Amino acid sequence: MADDTIDIEAIKLLKSRYFRFLDTQDWDSFRCLFTDDFVSDTKPSGGKVIHGADEFVSFVKSTLANCTTVHHGLTPEINITSLNTATGIWAMEDLVRMPGLIDLQGFGHYQEEYKKVNNQWCIHYSKLTRLRMDFRFLCFRIKLPQFLLHYWQAR
Repeated sequence: MADDTIDIEAIKLLKSRYFRFLDTQDWDSFRCLFTDDFVSDTKPSGGKVIHGADEFVSFVKSTLANCTTVHHGLTPEINITSLNTATGIWAMEDLVRMPGLIDLQGFGHYQEEYKKVNNQWCIHYSKLTRLRMDFRFLCFRIKLPQFLLHYWQAR
């Protein structure tokens, strides 16, 4: 391909928005990131295969309804395969704080396919594999007053 830099940067921005909209639970914006026939495959991570963007967003929304999440996508390997298609692999780390004092911290990879729809890159297929999942139980959370945080940061 000629100069794929613009498309690669657009796909990086797409995935950045994926993580931000997921963590902020902005479900309408999150839905706009996928093709209508999107497929999510989390079977290698102990999950399932979901067909359809609406079904996927609905599943994620209900699963994370009472959770706080933090997702990071790292070291993207993006290949433009045609004018309207691309593939990517992202290293990932996530933290899911579930009700009931349980935290899940996971590490793995997203393997994805992208399609350009109406001149915008969208996620068409995503497979999540995990290398490791750590669970912490009975995590006692203490909210520190802001002045203590400033004190410790100044030291």
